Amino acid sequence: MRLPISLALYAGVVLGTLGISSMAAHADFRVCNATQNVVGVAIGYRAKTGWVTEGWWHIDGSTCKTLLEGPLSSRFYYLYAEDAQGGGRWAGNVNMCVAEKEFRIEGVQECFSRGYQRVGFQEYDTGEQTSWMVQLSDDAPSENPTVTGTNSQ
Repeated sequence: MRLPISLALYAGVVLGTLGISSMAAHADFRVCNATQNVVGVAIGYRAKTGWVTEGWWHIDGSTCKTLLEGPLSSRFYYLYAEDAQGGGRWAGNVNMCVAEKEFRIEGVQECFSRGYQRVGFQEYDTGEQTSWMVQLSDDAPSENPTVTGTNSQ
């Protein structure tokens, strides 16, 4: 028995929709570098054990990188970035600790006495979204490039 073509197309659409909807949604915190230079990025967040900062992710120009994989567990995240060629910084007014080389630091107090540097991170209110993307661009003067956060759901 042959099905009418319209019924076959409808069945294909329904099956395709079911297949798409059964795929798990991908959630994470991503940073995209819209500049032409390599950028070093650090992230801060509140974990179950307290404040944590992590870095450095090196993101080539015109590319993106996932810093945290999976659904976001906090509402607020903090970001600091530097142009690897000294062209600019993306900073804010929330002080946290960073190190010269790759790091994971627990706590944001007494950075200097613990052998770390203190820099200002930009705060992002993700609104309790499960996924978030920040785009770094140099549309503004190089001393103060712009940073934009978007919900990437």
